[in-house]
Amino acid sequence: MTGSGVEVADNQETTKWDPALTEQVSKALGPIIKRWHRAEVRNIDNVPSSGGALIVSNHSGGMLTPDVLIFSPAFYEMFGYDRPVYVLGHYGVFVGPLDGWLRRLGVIEASRENASAALHSGAVVLVFPGGDYDAYRPTFSANTIDFNGRTGYVRTAIEAGVPIVPIVSIGGQETQLFLTRGNWLARKLGLTKARIDILPVSFGFPFGFSVIFPANLPLPAKIITEVLEPIDVIAQFGEDPDIQEVDAHVRGVMDAALKRLAGQRRLPILG
Repeated sequence: MTGSGVEVADNQETTKWDPALTEQVSKALGPIIKRWHRAEVRNIDNVPSSGGALIVSNHSGGMLTPDVLIFSPAFYEMFGYDRPVYVLGHYGVFVGPLDGWLRRLGVIEASRENASAALHSGAVVLVFPGGDYDAYRPTFSANTIDFNGRTGYVRTAIEAGVPIVPIVSIGGQETQLFLTRGNWLARKLGLTKARIDILPVSFGFPFGFSVIFPANLPLPAKIITEVLEPIDVIAQFGEDPDIQEVDAHVRGVMDAALKRLAGQRRLPILG
């Protein structure tokens, strides 16, 4: 990665963050989401108090995922609005009026260059390596960490010299009944040629069955997000770490935490 590449990414992406707008949206929507999902964010102080950090999370809730609107307000309440948390987003979400709004709220296009620019600026970056594949995992196999083989986040953290901070969230897959990712359906319809690997089928309120659209409203399932201890990759795995080994360790730590939270859960939706 060249220095000029990082500089361009920084100019185009990270400088668009608007702390005043972020504060307005966070304080307006955060309490609504928190009350609707009785959301808890535990151990937010595990995020390093200064410097860059790569927050790595599982992803839940399908199209209307509440993950960012639960984590970000808790982060800003802890660290203030002079320290941004950037969220890596798929290029497909930057359409129409959403484009400008999302960038001002700290959502940046998911690429190694953009993540590196943000991390080198001392910011915190939130990434969901599993993306839609993770967010649409079937409800009955919800308590697993599966990034679909994606390990780029490990190299990003190593190259930026920042710790990986795993977080896990439970309850999002109970906001509706996710039946299947629909990999087979996407293949059958030839959508994989257009790089569409899933065509998820779910059941919820008020539309009943949905194949992505129409988007059902999320049920008020209780959601708990827990921030785990930072992982210093170089200190733990050496100067030339094996990417697969680090990824397996991160997912293992997250999987154990998610299963612990699942064991504490009494009833679906109620928590």
